[in-house]
Amino acid sequence: MNDEPIILINVFSVDPDRQQELIDLLTQATDTSVRYAPGFISASLHRSLDGTKVTMYAKWRSEDDYEAMRKDPAPLPFLQRALAIAKFEPGMYEVTRTFTAATKDA
Repeated sequence: MNDEPIILINVFSVDPDRQQELIDLLTQATDTSVRYAPGFISASLHRSLDGTKVTMYAKWRSEDDYEAMRKDPAPLPFLQRALAIAKFEPGMYEVTRTFTAATKDA
């Protein structure tokens, strides 16, 4: 059994005029519900500079914890509204390597 958290990288394609609306929906879903779910570790929300994408990078303790949250009805209305205005491309990953900035002495 792997003790490393799972990583979800969810990319939403959206019309630039609706990018902020999508960010607001995902923020509200995460802030009011998802972050309280057992196994949730952290999430970062990203917007593309051209306005066409919103990406959520989230860490979960396990796939089972993530799947349990998906069955919770509380975030569902936000996610349904998000899917009405954006195309959703989910992905589940595991970290294989992390890189940090090098120093001049290294």
